[in-house]
Amino acid sequence: MPDKALEKELIACAFNHIKDRKTLYILIDEAHLLDMHVLRKLRLLFERFPKKHNLVLFGQRDLLHYLSLNVNQDIKSRITYSANLKRQNDEDMERYIIRELEAVRMGANTFNESATELIIRSAQGNLRLCRNLCYGSLIDAAREAQKIVTIAHVNSVLIQPHWRSHEELIKQQVS
Repeated sequence: MPDKALEKELIACAFNHIKDRKTLYILIDEAHLLDMHVLRKLRLLFERFPKKHNLVLFGQRDLLHYLSLNVNQDIKSRITYSANLKRQNDEDMERYIIRELEAVRMGANTFNESATELIIRSAQGNLRLCRNLCYGSLIDAAREAQKIVTIAHVNSVLIQPHWRSHEELIKQQVS
């Protein structure tokens, strides 16, 4: 479908939602990865939308930096609310792990104490990294038919390339 036809269809759909007394929320995750020209196109598109809509961008702090540049003032001037999420402290991270385990009916002892400590230290307050490290460790334990995740399972995930820093991988390639 050509871009103009798609835009017309999106606009018509938005007006239909508003006609049904609905508010339209458009959510974009990882918005810091969008090129600014894409945000500019979205701004132009949403000018033709009904007024009862909200665009919500989730992104890293880089997004605010890019929007602060003079060339992007037209986009920044439309922001009505922004927030920075702080990294979680160790106690909150541990409570998060326990809540997630309870949600899937697994015991709080699924991870032994040293495994939990390493996960919390490695995730550095980032819930997404914590969740991914927990999942990876659970998979590693399941592959070994173990019911308790140990520090060895966490370490086997942490040595995977996507967990290691770019500098560390370069050093490894050179030696």
